[in-house]
Amino acid sequence: MSGIQPGDRVTLHYRIASLGQEIADTFPYAPETFRVGAGEIDARLEQLLLGLHEGERHVFELHPWQAFGERDETLVQTLPRSDFPPGADLPTEHQVDFELPNGETLTGQILAADAESVKIDFNHPLAGLPIEFEVHILATEHA
Repeated sequence: MSGIQPGDRVTLHYRIASLGQEIADTFPYAPETFRVGAGEIDARLEQLLLGLHEGERHVFELHPWQAFGERDETLVQTLPRSDFPPGADLPTEHQVDFELPNGETLTGQILAADAESVKIDFNHPLAGLPIEFEVHILATEHA
């Protein structure tokens, strides 16, 4: 059998850490189930699962470009406060979603806000960081 392929339904436990800090960990809790290629997890991490088999456990040490990408300072934007609803609470470090004309959602983290403008970072929060991605494949249902 060829292992995990696009379209397969996969149930797994995973852990994501960076620089010794846990980012996400399902091992102490319920596993996650998703369909490969449906956009439910980051495509770069999903690619690492292709070919793995039920029961396998792996730890991947990833450079930033292999995981969530390098930081791109052009993705830090300053928008006019008028682009937001009047009186909107915009605390720093909170995330805000923008719906794009094509229907996709773009998420950014608020870096600063004042009466005139809002500075937002559209980089993935883990961009520029090395990532340790551990997976344990519990079940696969082939498409």
